[in-house]
Amino acid sequence: MSTVKSSVRPLTELFEPTIEALQLELWGVEHIQQGKYSLLRIYIDADQGITADDCANVSRQLGALLDVEDPIAGEYTLEVSSPGLDRPLFTAKQFEQFVGSEVSLRMRSAIEGRRKFQGSIVKLDGDNIFLHVDGEDYELPHADIDKANIVYAD
Repeated sequence: MSTVKSSVRPLTELFEPTIEALQLELWGVEHIQQGKYSLLRIYIDADQGITADDCANVSRQLGALLDVEDPIAGEYTLEVSSPGLDRPLFTAKQFEQFVGSEVSLRMRSAIEGRRKFQGSIVKLDGDNIFLHVDGEDYELPHADIDKANIVYAD
C-alpha cells in the first residue's frame, strides 16, 4: 500500500522522526503552491488530542529543521494543526482506520465519468479503496485520490 503522495514523501520522511520524538503522530503533509509562495501545512495527532502548545512546539522544531535542511525553494508559510473532525485522509492505512465512515473525495482523473465522490468507506483491498456511493460501490485507486476528508455529521 502506498503511504504518502510522492510530492510530499521527502518532507514526510524529514519531519516524522522529529514529530515522533515529541510523542506525537504525523497525520499528514500538504504542500500547496501559490505562485512563488507556498503553504506547508503539517497535521499532527495524538490519542489525547492536540493542544495549541503542541502545535507551537512542533512549529518551532520543524522551523529549525527546515532552516537547516532547506528542502523548499522560495518563500513559504509553515502551518501546524490538528486534523480536526473533518480530518483529511492521506494514507491507505488512514482509510482503513475509518472503514464505515463517510468520506468526501476528489480523484485526479475521472472514474466512470466523475471525479468527486461522497460515500462510506466499505473496505480496502491492496491499494484500492471501496466506496459505497448512492447505492453503488466504486473501486478507487488510492494513488489517484487528489484529496479526501472525513464528512463530519453533528
